[in-house]
Amino acid sequence: MEKLFSYGTLQYPQVQLDTFGRLLEGQPATLTGYVIGEVEITDEAVLKSSGQRFHPALIKTGKQSDIVNGTIYLITKRELNQADAYEVDDYQRIAETFQCNNQAWLYVAKNSL
Repeated sequence: MEKLFSYGTLQYPQVQLDTFGRLLEGQPATLTGYVIGEVEITDEAVLKSSGQRFHPALIKTGKQSDIVNGTIYLITKRELNQADAYEVDDYQRIAETFQCNNQAWLYVAKNSL
Protein backbone atom coordinates (compact mmCIF):
# COMPACT_ATOMS: atom_id res chain seq x y z
CA MET A 1 0.00 0.00 0.00
CA GLU A 2 0.99 3.60 -0.62
CA LYS A 3 0.51 6.52 1.77
CA LEU A 4 -0.85 9.78 0.38
CA PHE A 5 -1.19 13.03 2.32
CA SER A 6 -4.11 15.26 1.42
CA TYR A 7 -4.57 18.80 2.65
CA GLY A 8 -7.11 19.92 0.06
CA THR A 9 -9.69 18.68 -2.41
CA LEU A 10 -8.68 15.00 -2.25
CA GLN A 11 -10.32 15.04 1.20
CA TYR A 12 -13.73 15.79 -0.38
CA PRO A 13 -15.98 12.72 -0.56
CA GLN A 14 -17.15 13.53 -4.10
CA VAL A 15 -13.55 13.94 -5.33
CA GLN A 16 -12.62 10.58 -3.76
CA LEU A 17 -15.59 8.87 -5.39
CA ASP A 18 -14.83 10.45 -8.78
CA THR A 19 -11.09 9.74 -8.56
CA PHE A 20 -10.93 6.36 -6.80
CA GLY A 21 -14.46 4.99 -6.96
CA ARG A 22 -14.56 4.72 -3.17
CA LEU A 23 -14.25 6.74 0.02
CA LEU A 24 -10.78 6.61 1.55
CA GLU A 25 -9.89 5.93 5.15
CA GLY A 26 -7.08 7.90 6.74
CA GLN A 27 -5.44 9.31 9.82
CA PRO A 28 -4.85 12.98 10.72
CA ALA A 29 -1.28 14.15 10.10
CA THR A 30 0.75 17.34 10.42
CA LEU A 31 3.43 18.44 7.97
CA THR A 32 6.04 20.99 9.05
CA GLY A 33 7.99 23.39 6.89
CA TYR A 34 5.17 24.17 4.43
CA VAL A 35 2.39 26.71 3.91
CA ILE A 36 -0.66 26.50 1.67
CA GLY A 37 -0.87 28.69 -1.41
CA GLU A 38 -3.18 28.12 -4.36
CA VAL A 39 -3.24 27.31 -8.06
CA GLU A 40 -5.92 28.08 -10.63
CA ILE A 41 -7.47 24.95 -12.13
CA THR A 42 -8.50 24.89 -15.79
CA ASP A 43 -9.04 21.12 -16.24
CA GLU A 44 -12.80 20.65 -16.78
CA ALA A 45 -13.02 17.21 -15.09
CA VAL A 46 -11.21 18.47 -11.99
CA LEU A 47 -13.38 21.60 -11.88
CA LYS A 48 -16.53 19.49 -12.13
CA SER A 49 -15.43 17.09 -9.38
CA SER A 50 -14.15 19.67 -6.88
CA GLY A 51 -16.47 22.55 -7.73
CA GLN A 52 -13.56 24.93 -7.13
CA ARG A 53 -11.57 27.07 -9.57
CA PHE A 54 -8.67 27.58 -7.13
CA HIS A 55 -7.11 24.61 -5.33
CA PRO A 56 -4.72 24.66 -2.40
CA ALA A 57 -1.05 23.99 -3.19
CA LEU A 58 1.78 23.32 -0.75
CA ILE A 59 4.78 25.63 -0.84
CA LYS A 60 7.93 24.60 1.02
CA THR A 61 9.31 27.22 3.43
CA GLY A 62 11.60 25.02 5.53
CA LYS A 63 10.43 26.85 8.68
CA GLN A 64 9.50 24.57 11.58
CA SER A 65 6.86 27.11 12.63
CA ASP A 66 4.95 26.60 9.36
CA ILE A 67 2.56 23.64 9.57
CA VAL A 68 -0.16 22.13 7.42
CA ASN A 69 -2.78 19.75 8.80
CA GLY A 70 -4.35 17.08 6.66
CA THR A 71 -4.92 13.35 6.35
CA ILE A 72 -2.69 10.44 5.35
CA TYR A 73 -4.65 7.86 3.34
CA LEU A 74 -3.66 4.28 2.54
CA ILE A 75 -4.17 3.69 -1.17
CA THR A 76 -3.09 1.19 -3.80
CA LYS A 77 -0.41 1.87 -6.42
CA ARG A 78 -3.22 2.06 -9.01
CA GLU A 79 -5.01 4.67 -6.90
CA LEU A 80 -1.78 6.65 -6.59
CA ASN A 81 -1.65 6.74 -10.38
CA GLN A 82 -5.29 7.91 -10.38
CA ALA A 83 -4.34 10.69 -7.93
CA ASP A 84 -1.51 11.69 -10.28
CA ALA A 85 -4.06 11.99 -13.09
CA TYR A 86 -6.37 14.11 -10.89
CA GLU A 87 -3.60 16.50 -9.87
CA VAL A 88 -3.00 18.79 -12.83
CA ASP A 89 0.39 19.80 -14.26
CA ASP A 90 0.68 22.65 -11.73
CA TYR A 91 1.56 20.05 -9.06
CA GLN A 92 4.36 17.59 -8.56
CA ARG A 93 4.36 14.56 -6.25
CA ILE A 94 7.15 14.19 -3.68
CA ALA A 95 7.69 12.17 -0.49
CA GLU A 96 8.04 13.80 2.94
CA THR A 97 8.26 12.72 6.57
CA PHE A 98 5.55 13.93 8.95
CA GLN A 99 5.49 14.78 12.68
CA CYS A 100 4.13 11.28 13.35
CA ASN A 101 7.30 9.90 11.64
CA ASN A 102 5.25 8.46 8.77
CA GLN A 103 6.50 9.06 5.29
CA ALA A 104 3.90 9.75 2.61
CA TRP A 105 3.49 11.13 -0.87
CA LEU A 106 2.11 14.63 -1.24
CA TYR A 107 1.50 17.13 -4.00
CA VAL A 108 3.28 20.49 -3.96
CA ALA A 109 3.04 23.49 -6.24
CA LYS A 110 5.36 22.84 -9.19
CA ASN A 111 8.63 24.79 -8.93
CA SER A 112 7.98 25.65 -5.26
CA LEU A 113 10.81 23.54 -3.81
